[in-house]
Amino acid sequence: MIKVALFARLQAKPGKEAEVAQFLHAALAMARDESTTPIWFALRISSSTFGIFDAFHDEADRQKHLDGPIAQALMAKAPELFASPPSIEAIEVLGLKNSGTA
Repeated sequence: MIKVALFARLQAKPGKEAEVAQFLHAALAMARDESTTPIWFALRISSSTFGIFDAFHDEADRQKHLDGPIAQALMAKAPELFASPPSIEAIEVLGLKNSGTA
């Protein structure tokens, strides 16, 4: 059962919006390789605001993700791509409906 999640809000630097979108497309391949990350979304909230939502079975899986390659790549690219450091929020999942995959 999915119990915990993360939401990261990413504000692209002016002129870096396409690079942020490309980074998120590339991160999808890394997310598919993480067996402990069953749910992962890359989001475009506005022309320059992006997000990542991912969910996990438990705190141990969430921590593995935070220590993993996507988080490392995100933090390495942050000074180049983002107007401010990524805002990452820990979330408790109270309910979930998932009827398919993309």
